[in-house]
Order: sequence, then structure tokens, then C-alpha cells
Amino acid sequence: MRQLMDADMIGRSLKRMAHEILEQNRGSGSLLVVGIHTRGVNLAQRLVRYIDEIEGGEVATGKLDITLYRDDLRHTAVQPVVRSTDLPPDITGKTVILVDDVLFTGRTVRAALDALIDFGRPAAIRLAVLVDRGHRELPIRADYAAKEISTAKDEQVVVRLREVDGKDEVLIKKS
Repeated sequence: MRQLMDADMIGRSLKRMAHEILEQNRGSGSLLVVGIHTRGVNLAQRLVRYIDEIEGGEVATGKLDITLYRDDLRHTAVQPVVRSTDLPPDITGKTVILVDDVLFTGRTVRAALDALIDFGRPAAIRLAVLVDRGHRELPIRADYAAKEISTAKDEQVVVRLREVDGKDEVLIKKS
């Protein structure tokens, strides 16, 4: 295994992303930052903290569970674990910043888009990821990516966050 990012790099990258998000959206007034379970939620909470520090206000945030929207549910023998979705009752007119840890095939993001649309019609949906590793199967791209890397199909990107795993790091390992 080799380390791609350490705790300091993750923190600096999220701060930079917070600045980019604010700059491209002309502030935080219409933003709703939504994390995809599990690590996307933690990253979204950190992004919101940085945005709040920069803007001096409070940005709306949410959590999204995509389990029942996945396109591989009928192909798995394992019973899926459904987590809570916590969003405002209507997201119509908001600019949603959808946050996840790793962008790979695009299927998780596709499921998240389907789930979000059930809550209203946002003005726009933007994607923020910690790592974009390529190998897309769907025409989906990140608007904000802390790190873009080329990986082999037999490699795995492992994101560890202190809230879930006890430490912050991004590793690459052979499958």
C-alpha cells in the first residue's frame, strides 16, 4: 500500500475546495451541501465547517442514503444496510453540492442524482470528491476534486477518515 494523501493534505484540499465552491457560486446563500453515506457525509460536514469559517454564516447540509437507488441491488446476495437520509423537505431552487469520497465508475453518483430528484428540483447539482480515480462507466465528472489520479483497474483507493476509521489518510493498494 502506498499513501496518496495524509491528514494535512486532506485538510488543505478541503479548505481549497471550500474556497472554490464559494467563488464559483458567489457565496453560500443558495448552497445545500449533501454528503453520500458514509464517508461523503463526514467530508461534507468538514466542507461546511470551512465554508462557514470563510463566510461567517451557516450553510445548509444534509445526508443522503443511496442504497435503494443502486443498480446492483438485485445482483447481490447480501441484505443492504439502509441508513438515514436527512435533507430539507424541498430542495427546489438550491445549488446542491453533492459530496463523496471517491469517484470511480460514476454509478454511486447516478444513484445519488436519482435520490436527490425525489426531494425536489434543485437549480443545479455539483459534485465534490476527495479523489477522482478515473475509469468512468457513465458520463459523470467531478466539479471539485481534491486529487485526480490515474489508477489501474486492479488497484483500490482506500479513504480513511478520523470520524469513521480513527485517522485521516488516502491509500492505494493492489486488489
